[in-house]
Amino acid sequence: MIKFARLLLPVAAVLALMACGKQKVDEEKTAELIQPVARVELAGAEQSSGPKSGEQIAQTVCGACHTTGLLNSPKTGDKAAWAPRIAQGVEVLYKNSINGKNLMPARGGNPALSDDEMKAAVDYLVKQAK
Repeated sequence: MIKFARLLLPVAAVLALMACGKQKVDEEKTAELIQPVARVELAGAEQSSGPKSGEQIAQTVCGACHTTGLLNSPKTGDKAAWAPRIAQGVEVLYKNSINGKNLMPARGGNPALSDDEMKAAVDYLVKQAK
């Protein structure tokens, strides 16, 4: 019965409007009434102006974990934590940064980064640990 009542009200409203005849629609008032209540703008959003430097990527993307040691990630500049990783070779570090390893997501969680950008970020982090 409740479902039937839900359908009855809109049908009755449409029939009532039809019975009143055609009314002129105020297009300006309609446009005013359907304006969005808010707009979203990404202030400070950077436009892509080519590849970012390794330092920029390490600070903005990798830094979320490597600055704080989040999820046991080696902190930037921590020579003892980075030494065993560096000993595996830079190619292994490149591969892990691009494909992800353990809790680290592929490309640091930013799929828009190119292989070259990831390698530049790895090079920067390695340099900080030497």
